Formats: sequence, C-alpha cells, structure tokens
Amino acid sequence: MFIDTFIEFLRSERNYSLHTIRAYKTDLRSFEEYLIGVDAALSVQNADADLVRGWVSSLIDEGGSPNSVNRKLSTLRTFYDFLRNENVVEQNPLQGLNGPKRRSVLPVFLKDGEVNSVIDSQRYSDSFLDVRDKVILLSFYETGIRLSELVGLNVSDVDFSNKQLKVFGKRKRERVVPFVNELSEELAFYISERNQIAPADEKALFVSINGERLSASQVYRIVNKRLSGVVNVNKKSPHVLRHTYATSMLNNDAELGAVKELLGHKRLATTEIYTHLTFEELKHYYKKAHPRAGN
Repeated sequence: MFIDTFIEFLRSERNYSLHTIRAYKTDLRSFEEYLIGVDAALSVQNADADLVRGWVSSLIDEGGSPNSVNRKLSTLRTFYDFLRNENVVEQNPLQGLNGPKRRSVLPVFLKDGEVNSVIDSQRYSDSFLDVRDKVILLSFYETGIRLSELVGLNVSDVDFSNKQLKVFGKRKRERVVPFVNELSEELAFYISERNQIAPADEKALFVSINGERLSASQVYRIVNKRLSGVVNVNKKSPHVLRHTYATSMLNNDAELGAVKELLGHKRLATTEIYTHLTFEELKHYYKKAHPRAGN
C-alpha cells in the first residue's frame, strides 16, 4: 500500500519519467520481497538498519555491482524520507548507512580525428535519411543534449535567429542550448527536407521516413550504426557524443560551471567527472612522450 502511494507521489507531485518510476517500483518490490522472505510478518513499516544491510548483502551475493546496489539504496532512502514525512515511520533506517564503494569508471569519448571521421569523412548523400542522420550526429556533438532530449525536440524548439535550442531535460527542466553556424545550416536544410515528408500537424523535429517522431531506440540504432563505420571504441551510443562534447569544451578552456549549465546537470560534481577524464588524457600523453615515464 505504502509503495503504491509513494509511486503515485513520484508521478503526480515530482513529475518523474515513466522509466524512473518503473525503476523505483522494481527496487522497492525487491526490498519488500526480501523482507517477506526473512519473515512473512515483516513489512516496510517495521524494517530496520540490520534488515537493510541484509538486503544489501543479498544483492551483492547475487552479483549486483556497487553502482547498482547504491542506486537501489538511493531509492530506498528516498522512500523512507517520504514515509517519515507522512508520519508512517519515526526515522529513516538508512540514516548513517553507507553503500558499497563505487568503481570509478570514466566516460568513453571520441578524439577530434574520430569525430571528424564520423561527421565529415563519411559519404552522406542528399537522401532524406543521410541528411537526417548527419544532423542527429551533429546535434549530439555540438550541443551535448541527451538522447531523450533530442527525441523530444519539436521544430518550434529551434530558434534560428538566436541559434539556440529549447530543451526539456530530466524532470521536465527547461534550458536553452546554443549551437553554431554549421549546425544551423544543416538543420535548416534538414527541416526543408523533413517538411516534405512529415504531416502538417507533426510537431517532432526528427522523424522517420514515414514522417513520425523517432523513438529513442531508433535514434540509438542510427548513432550506433554511424559510429560503427569509423570508430573503434567499445561504446557507440549517443551518450558517447555527449561525453565528447563535454570533454572538448573543457579541453578548450570552457569554465566548469558553464559546462554544467549547458549539459543540464543539477550538481557540479556530476560535471567534474570530465575534469578527471581530461586529466587521464594528459597522463596518457605524458607516459607516451616523456623519456623516463616508463621507469
């Protein structure tokens, strides 16, 4: 009952996405099932810190990664904060409880030459699909927007006079992202081609050959296919281009706070991972170039 009430709170009050709500619900049901497995009389109302630790141990035993377990703990912590505010429980059983240490994984990004290969060196024809796919790649690389943000763009969100996009990020937060002349010209040409395919009442910026809004999975496959043709990195997703945008900005002296705003990050710490990434790149060149680096 309390889980359903919490989920409805996330949907109606917090305006969380359907994907996020599903993840929260899955995590909470997992915890509830663990409690019942320990003792059928247990419920989320009378769980304590020891039971939470037992759940964490079971998740790790089942092969859960530190990042996955910590995400589930974050869900549970938010849930119990809600219950405490509703006077269902007196305190949050996760207070003072730390999850397993996270592994530090740096984002994958493309080097300048690889980006040029993806955008410039590939043979793009004047066909609608080639024109569209190139603009999608440029949009990710030159604005740093997320996959969900690109899929949600409407034609009306493109402001050519000010060269900027109106983007709706996580939890429907709106921000404005600038773009440069290259993308402006490519977008203008693409829209003229798009208008010949899409119905007059279709608002979506990026559409299929049938004139319908592209889904996130369709865009993912487009980017994966285009990157696979010229890039040897393990990951070939739209997020790789977002990482590349952030890394390129910081490598060219962009201020960290400005990059945070452009990416739509809520916390500066999220953006700071790219400073670690650029430092790793510096270490790579140092070890390669310094005569005594191998000693």
